[in-house]
Amino acid sequence: MNRKYFAAAAAILAVAFAVLWIAYGANGSAQTFSVAEAAAPHAAKTVYLTFDDGPSDRVTPKILDVLDEENVKATFFVIGQQAERRDYLIKREAESGHTVAVHSYTHDYRRIYASARSLIADIDRCNDVIERITGRRSDLYRFPGGSFGLREELIAAATEHGMRYVDWNASTRDAECSGSAEQLFRSAVTTSAGLDRVVLLSHDSTRKTNTPEATRRLIKYYKENGYTFSTL
Repeated sequence: MNRKYFAAAAAILAVAFAVLWIAYGANGSAQTFSVAEAAAPHAAKTVYLTFDDGPSDRVTPKILDVLDEENVKATFFVIGQQAERRDYLIKREAESGHTVAVHSYTHDYRRIYASARSLIADIDRCNDVIERITGRRSDLYRFPGGSFGLREELIAAATEHGMRYVDWNASTRDAECSGSAEQLFRSAVTTSAGLDRVVLLSHDSTRKTNTPEATRRLIKYYKENGYTFSTL
């Protein structure tokens, strides 16, 4: 009986360390980390600032100004249709040392998620834009809306295509409301409480006008609480 018990336990542990650890944060969204990273003892406290749905002429430059002033790097998950009309912003992101990654070309859920083929076509079309502007393709991807609840065939198609996908475990909730900078700041602080590895979701689309100031406040907050910043 003991042998069977320990064999079963070993099998479970092996599976656990072979897959990604997925948990749910206070905002109810899925987030993905490697098991090794999540369980690493004494790991440095790190914040990964991520911005979806840009670039926009109205908001992205202000976020980039804040990041420059604070000497912080971030990860931008861009929409291809937006990027090809604002290539100067993508160039600025790349030349400033930020990560430019794939979010989608159209951000049209119905079209993107119609099939695995449609998903890959959308990824490649966005990546074509990124490569044309920056000279290199990205292997980093964020599913529109996150990976939670997606069909396994879609997630498998993206990973088999060579894409690393990343969700989030904290959020300013600027996608859910047009709150003040203070409200966005408080949402991020609340949803990231107790985390040593924070993947923070924000947006730099045109209507997220309070996100730059919230970002400034959050950078100060995380620095004061012993975090460093990195890109994905």
